[in-house]
Amino acid sequence: MAALSPSPVEVVPATTRREVNDFIKFQWTVYRNDPNWVPPLYHERQAFLNPRQNPFFEHAEVALFRARRDGRTVGTIAAIINYNHNKVHDEQAGFFGLFETIEDYAVAEALLTTACDWVRDKGMEVIRGPMNLSINDECGLLIDGFDSPPVVLMTYNPPYYADFIERFGFHKAMDLYAYIINTDIFDHDPDRLPRKFLRVAEAVQREGKITVRNVNMKDFDNEVERIKQVYNAAWSKNWGAVPMTDAEINHLAEGLKLIVDPDLVFIAEDGDRPVGVSLGIPDANQALLKARPQPNLWCYLWVLPKFMYYRFRTNTFRLMIMGVIEEYRNRGIDAVFYVETARKAMAKGYTRCEMSWILENNTMMNRIIQRLGGRVYKTYRIYELGL
Repeated sequence: MAALSPSPVEVVPATTRREVNDFIKFQWTVYRNDPNWVPPLYHERQAFLNPRQNPFFEHAEVALFRARRDGRTVGTIAAIINYNHNKVHDEQAGFFGLFETIEDYAVAEALLTTACDWVRDKGMEVIRGPMNLSINDECGLLIDGFDSPPVVLMTYNPPYYADFIERFGFHKAMDLYAYIINTDIFDHDPDRLPRKFLRVAEAVQREGKITVRNVNMKDFDNEVERIKQVYNAAWSKNWGAVPMTDAEINHLAEGLKLIVDPDLVFIAEDGDRPVGVSLGIPDANQALLKARPQPNLWCYLWVLPKFMYYRFRTNTFRLMIMGVIEEYRNRGIDAVFYVETARKAMAKGYTRCEMSWILENNTMMNRIIQRLGGRVYKTYRIYELGL
């Protein structure tokens, strides 16, 4: 007797609060037995997908979809149009993100078809992803480096996602690299950094025209304003870059305020003018792994205290942002950032630094990190498909 075929897959929108909560909770089904998956804070995910709380929605459209089979959710996807992206890059591009599926290509095919149809119906000519929800959020599909958890604000997924997305017809648009540097290669001594970096940093500091200082958390709002002056200008010419609005930067800053280590955040100034910024943040994912949040609100009675206890008890930090506005480049400011970050980090007991993410075509940055002893240990891919 022939085996019965699987039940059909139905893809339905997630619009009500209950449906969106089910969309969020599905992650715990996919990664139930995966020790390297870092569960998010449930209430943070609710706020992230709430148009009244996330300023990304002020210039974007987002449609959430769930794949259902026999009454159960078996996959999720978001279809996205970021109007600021299309304005900056003068194209009609849509995006997909928040892609999760059981290990069944039929489910993935139904989800990706729905996302493509949705953005095509909005007049888009190409679709890229994963973007969760934009290039300024978590983005890219992990394609190698599955043997360890992701660090803070980096993505993670099962290996079979790449096969499903490529089978559907997507191809590579860009790879993003995550480098790891272990301080033992310098015997945990910042004075053993490559001599060129030390020499250039010392010359910049001796000259005194550019000052590099740690962020002042007591003047947080004004410091955020200074960082804004650098952030969008420094990355404006990078592939896929989309300037963040003031509201988005403020929102990101408030989110990071809970975990930021001010000793790892630096601002470079020419007089009163901010000209560079470097942001290192402790790997809060290590704390989340210990706290193991669950998809309900009651868990916060024990999860939050545990998370707060472990958030600074980590041996790893991520160098998340480092940029200098164009007219001040090639003056050694980046060398000061590297050296001073290493001094502070080693003094505080950090033994690992992830530098991420780095565009594969950013030749200069890739070369600098390699000279510092970094090695690519995870690769993330952004895919695209013409519509």
